[in-house]
Amino acid sequence: QVQLVESGGGLVQPGGSLRLSCAASGIIFSINVIEWYRQAPGKQRELVADISAWGTANYADSVKDRFAISRDNAKNTVYLQMNSLDPEDTAVYYCHVKRTNYWGQGTQVTVSS
Repeated sequence: QVQLVESGGGLVQPGGSLRLSCAASGIIFSINVIEWYRQAPGKQRELVADISAWGTANYADSVKDRFAISRDNAKNTVYLQMNSLDPEDTAVYYCHVKRTNYWGQGTQVTVSS
């Protein structure tokens, strides 16, 4: 059974940082492209970043230069380091295995003073 478990969300002030983690089990993690999505209230889910099996990363324009995605295949974990957070980044963040129906349960990120 495939499981993706996100963690690391929370409440942070504007300009602050958070690091999200996505721990996977039940899947050959190292060969898959892993994606981070987010969904804000009343908005569609959007792709934030993805990382290939070899570590090549891509970012949405809205987070480029602020967010960094990385992976540790030995730990079956993908990370999303989020810096210079803005209230517009408030959303539930999900990890997803590309080209599958495997999603995590999501972790809430709230940026507010």
